[in-house]
Amino acid sequence: MGRRSRRRGAEEVRAPEVEYRNAEGDLLLLRGALSPASRREYADVLTGSPLSQEDAWQRAVEFLFERLAVRWDVGGAEPITRQNDLLARYRFADQAERRWIRDVLREHLAEHFPELTPP
Repeated sequence: MGRRSRRRGAEEVRAPEVEYRNAEGDLLLLRGALSPASRREYADVLTGSPLSQEDAWQRAVEFLFERLAVRWDVGGAEPITRQNDLLARYRFADQAERRWIRDVLREHLAEHFPELTPP
């Protein structure tokens, strides 16, 4: 019982979050932390199959988006915050949105995860 009471007042540790905006004012909020297991899994995804490097590259971008995206405000609509909804919206994105997300992910990796190879 003593352990529970000590935990109640403790603050939950949260990863830092970084905002990125495009020219249209859309906001993408990304986590500033990635677990060691996710980093290993990302490396495996990026390596992919030698028969389809393009598929591995596309999956690596989606993998990073899935693991790092916290919130996406698109076109003044209700912000998307649920993980399944974020991934579904990413898959629905047009080429310009995907290019922006890819660029943001590359910038984010360079800043927060320089040891990872960007897609």
